Amino acid sequence: MATIILLNKPFQVLTQFTDDQGRSTLADYISDKGFYAAGRLDYDSEGLLLLTDNGQLQHQLAHPSHKEEKTYWAQVEGEVTEDALIALRKGVELKDGLTRPAKAKCIPQPEALWERTPPIRERQNIPTSWIELTITEGKNRQVRRMTAAVGFPTLRLIRYRIGKWTLDDLKSGECRREQVDAPAARPKPKHRFAKPAAGKRSESRNKKLARGKSATVKKRSK
Repeated sequence: MATIILLNKPFQVLTQFTDDQGRSTLADYISDKGFYAAGRLDYDSEGLLLLTDNGQLQHQLAHPSHKEEKTYWAQVEGEVTEDALIALRKGVELKDGLTRPAKAKCIPQPEALWERTPPIRERQNIPTSWIELTITEGKNRQVRRMTAAVGFPTLRLIRYRIGKWTLDDLKSGECRREQVDAPAARPKPKHRFAKPAAGKRSESRNKKLARGKSATVKKRSK
């Protein structure tokens, strides 16, 4: 068995345990030793962060090859159009390539949403709206770049779900622990070709030399 910690990471908290600039870190919320974040969540983003004390599980949860679904709630500037949602679903061209198709829909403001400190900066006469976006990859600041690419900059970003785990019943800054089955250790790679022992290499080399000398003698005798 392995232990995971589900943390509702607050705004402006680093996903690490130390910082030489005095910023808030995971150490302000988690005292357990030997736990590491499975993936990252930006300093200016909020929501679900998973930590574990099992290296194999950390790799499984964080590595893009496992395509673990992640659902985000994004408060964006402006009233989102259907064309923008269609573009998000098809994939958006970013500087580092085309994103995979995503699940995207408009949602009302999530219920029981906590206050953010400081609050977002809203512009007069410009409404905001919420998008629920589910992706299976983890490009740097991907959700923010995706919404900006379709014309709706993100003002507030909350990760609600990773795989089967959600933020449900977790207030900002709260965490809970769960026991899960630990993945099997990856087998060590085997060499495709085993290297022969030193004695066998010498014996094989001597045979090749003997064959070469024999062929030379035959040529001379002709």
